Order: sequence, then structure tokens, then C-alpha cells
Amino acid sequence: MEGIDSWVTKYELYLQVEKNYSPHTVKGYLHDLHEFLQYSFSSAQDNSLMEPHNWQVRNYLGHLRLKGLSRGTIARKLAAIRSFYNYLLRQEVINRSPLDLISTPKKTKQLPRFLHYPDIEQLLEAIPVDTDLGLRNRALIETLYASGLRVSELVSLDIDDLNLDIGSVRVTGKGNKERIAPLGTISIRWLKRYIDTGRNNLMRDPHTKALFLNNRGKRLSDRGVRGIIDKCVNEAAMTLKISPHWLRHSFATHMLDRGADLRAVQELLGHASLSSTQVYTHVTGARLKDVYLKSHPRA
Repeated sequence: MEGIDSWVTKYELYLQVEKNYSPHTVKGYLHDLHEFLQYSFSSAQDNSLMEPHNWQVRNYLGHLRLKGLSRGTIARKLAAIRSFYNYLLRQEVINRSPLDLISTPKKTKQLPRFLHYPDIEQLLEAIPVDTDLGLRNRALIETLYASGLRVSELVSLDIDDLNLDIGSVRVTGKGNKERIAPLGTISIRWLKRYIDTGRNNLMRDPHTKALFLNNRGKRLSDRGVRGIIDKCVNEAAMTLKISPHWLRHSFATHMLDRGADLRAVQELLGHASLSSTQVYTHVTGARLKDVYLKSHPRA
């Protein structure tokens, strides 16, 4: 039988080619898997990592809880381990999965965090647009909010993905699935300004296709976007710690608040399942209840 390292390498290829996961997702899965394998090996419970005992997995979960990790983090790590041993099972390398009797910890329900519309305006209006980077920052955040994109989708955009005449952008989402996302009139206006001036000045290579560039003329990274938003939040003198995903949550919440159909929002967000979108109904429902309590004379 081949060793564990050989099968981990094959599993990595499986995630990249067959599952078509992003490099970030593959890296996360492998990191969580290696942590488990390292723990199981160093604890000297059993040298056979191909078919660890059920109690070894339970011991590892106990180890994670003692470290104070959240249920969500433990569930994520468990999913990576389960995926690997299910892969070995399908390859008929093992006869059973060591996780067959292991249940995934239930995540604590957390409502998506979002910005109210006045906060969005405060954030955007505080961005100085008298520089190339300022124009890029304004266009970038306007696009995130207007289209509800994930950060990974935003940074992968090429200039050819835009159709500003009809107000849309071609997006490659999870699983390499393409969808068309709308662009509002305001985001179109700022994208045109950025492309006509800021992007042209930031370009070092005239053949680059990336839409959003950093100060070296290279494609902007996920981390770069997070840094930009942190900077813009500081410029707006906001006390919140805002992540790029807040803008995606804000997009969905504001759409539903204003009467958008849940199925339509699902399509716009690129969710494979409606259940992923339904979490926003709890947010809007809570807001409607707040409005009711403040407005109804007998509430």
C-alpha cells in the first residue's frame, strides 16, 4: 500500500483538477488535514494514518476544544479530514472512514454583519479621489457593493469581463461557475473614471488584463483589498472593523429590504443553494420587527 504522503499528494491534485477548488481553498483543506496527521503521528497513538481509529479522531477534536477553537473552526477542520478519508474510500484504498461515527459540531448561528446605507455613503464619500489609487479604491468598493461580489471574484476580474454599455460584469465564482452580475449607474460612472485615468496610470505592462491593479501595476490580491478597506474605514473615521464580505452582506440585505425576490438575490450572489441566501431573511426580518416596534401605536 502506498504511504500517506503519496495519497495526500494525489488528494491535492483531486481538489485542484476534479473539484476545481481555488488555490486558497485547496491550501486551507491541506493545512487542516496536515494538522490532524501531525497530531496523530506525534501523539504516538498509531503509526497507521491511512486508517486511524475512531477514538483518535475524537481525541483530536478534544485537543481542538482545549485550544479554545470555535465550533465553526472545528467543523471546518473536521470537514477537511472527512473529505480526505472519503476520497480514500472512493479510491478503495480503505474499507471504512474513521469519521463514520463522528458528528460535526453544530455551528453557533450568526447573522451576517452588514452596513446600513448611511454607513455605506459615509465610507464611500470619505475616499479621496484626486489620486489614481483613490479612484481605484472608490471604483473597487462601489463595485463590491453594487454587485455583491466575493473578494476572490473581484480580484480575478479582467478588463474584458466588463460590459459598461449594458451595465454588467462576467464573474467566475466558486466551482469555476460563471454568472453575470449587474452594475449600478453609480458604480459604472466610477469604473469609467478609474479605467480612463487611474488604471492607465497604474499600468506597467500594456498587455495586462487585470481590472484592479496595485501601485506596482500588478493584479490586486485578496489581502490588498482588505488593506484598502481598512484604510478607507480609517479615512471615514468609522469605529467598525469592516471586512470586504460586509459589503456583500450589505448588498443582499439592502436588496431584500427593498423588496427583491429571494431567488433573484440567490442568483446575483452565485449561491448554489437557496438555504445559503435565506440567512438574510433573518436579518431583514429583525429589521422589520424593529421598525414595527418603533412605529406601531400598540406595539
